[in-house]
Amino acid sequence: MTTLISGLDHIQVEAPAGCEADARAFFGVFLGLPERLKPEALRARGGVWFALPDGRQLHVGVTPDFVPREKGHPALRCPDLAAFQAHCDAHGVPYRADAEAGVARVFLRDPFGNRLEVVAGGHESVPLNVAP
Repeated sequence: MTTLISGLDHIQVEAPAGCEADARAFFGVFLGLPERLKPEALRARGGVWFALPDGRQLHVGVTPDFVPREKGHPALRCPDLAAFQAHCDAHGVPYRADAEAGVARVFLRDPFGNRLEVVAGGHESVPLNVAP
């Protein structure tokens, strides 16, 4: 079968109307992600787009009747998780550390209550061999 999907372009987290300043403070200043210009046709919807170092993007989109995500979440890679934890501590951002999935990681919340994961390096991807 021909591969139909070539990769991941972006992830989107939801936020309430008027989220832009808090999104810029958290994703832009705290996480250090550079903001990207949204296409003209989408600007009136609100929200903010950010670039990830690997060329992908993280979009903060406004949604009516916003409810924070409790389980579904983006997982961001970090080369030095101890340094990230120290950064969180220095900025008063609470997190929960674990290695339950076989890799060191922390869970935290964005300013809107959405769950985020920051993982040391990345999760191992082992192919599933299924006999037909």
